[in-house]
Amino acid sequence: MSIKISNRLKLVQPSPTLTISNKANEMIAQGIDVVNFGVGEPDFNTPEYIKRAAIDAIEANFTRYTANAGIPELRRAICNKLLRDNHLKYEPKQILVSPGAKAAILNVLIAVCDVQDQVLMPAPYWVSYPYQAILANAEPVIIPTSEENNYKLTALALEEAIKTHPCSKVLLLNSPNNPTGAVYTKKELEEIAEICLKYKILVISDEIYERLVYDDTEHISIASISPEMQEQTIVINGVSKAYAMTGWRLGYAAGPSNIIAAAGRVQEHATSCVNSITQKACVVALTEEDDSIENMRKEFEKRRNFLFTELNKLPHINCFKPQGAFYIMPNIGWYLEHNKQYINDCDQFCEILLEKHYVALVSGTSFGLDTNVRFSYANSMENLEKGVKRFGAFLEELKP
Repeated sequence: MSIKISNRLKLVQPSPTLTISNKANEMIAQGIDVVNFGVGEPDFNTPEYIKRAAIDAIEANFTRYTANAGIPELRRAICNKLLRDNHLKYEPKQILVSPGAKAAILNVLIAVCDVQDQVLMPAPYWVSYPYQAILANAEPVIIPTSEENNYKLTALALEEAIKTHPCSKVLLLNSPNNPTGAVYTKKELEEIAEICLKYKILVISDEIYERLVYDDTEHISIASISPEMQEQTIVINGVSKAYAMTGWRLGYAAGPSNIIAAAGRVQEHATSCVNSITQKACVVALTEEDDSIENMRKEFEKRRNFLFTELNKLPHINCFKPQGAFYIMPNIGWYLEHNKQYINDCDQFCEILLEKHYVALVSGTSFGLDTNVRFSYANSMENLEKGVKRFGAFLEELKP
């Protein structure tokens, strides 16, 4: 007997970033010298002071279930962080600690969305956003952006999307952005906030790359635009990226207490609490920071500068300079139109690049942008140099 899979799950595809990384790792295990630009995690180790806090928690036998929403001292530490860094005042009851920022977003979407509700997201978007909307029984609505505007959502485009999608309920906004590295300015956020307030759109603001900004760029949370906007925003953040703690699995949501409580009920029946040891370590991460976090950020900036410079030396490659995160997304459109290997889309391009030149990139199709590919510069300078050289050699081969 074959049990039918739900119609909802038929629409959900495997994560392209995990798929490409798994394939690259399989090749590496076979002894192939693959440069993997697909992975979205820091290549640094978790700072020692955070690891020490986890070891202390284990030795103190802090190894049992905790409150579903997180231990009180962690929720207080998150409140203090949001006030200190983002000028946002929250109470512990407005914080939900989840097993990763991804889980935090899904908990909130399930809590607020009904069938036929629509979740707006500008493209390029993080690969999981559309599928998370589907898992919440909502409809993802993609809003195109332009290269000329550094792939950022405009208030005009947002209002047009809302007018043509009358069941719009949520806007998923990601700044600094994965995959482009774009960061929204205060003025841009003010204009977007005005539209969201006008049409009563809840904003889920994914700020997981908040600490990774470069040059004179400033990260601003849309929740800080006004008290009214804070009441209409769920801030998503965590420790994975800036603190090199991807495997520790801790994210959080901050917002109106009724939505946070509802999202907490979702979590109670799904994953329950984050593991106790991670929570104790994160209290220390957020309250006793040393210079290791800033040192990692500076190294990412150095790598960004190198990769941006080298990619822009390549013929027919257009490349927006990232302001944050650790990704860069060159436009390869010319090579898709002019090549002698009959490659006509980004997926084919990335597949052949990996198989023939041992460089793993993520196709822009995965992010809703079919003319670009994504590099992660969370990688060593040695690999950056090697990988961009192989990438350039592949482009030369493609020329007619």
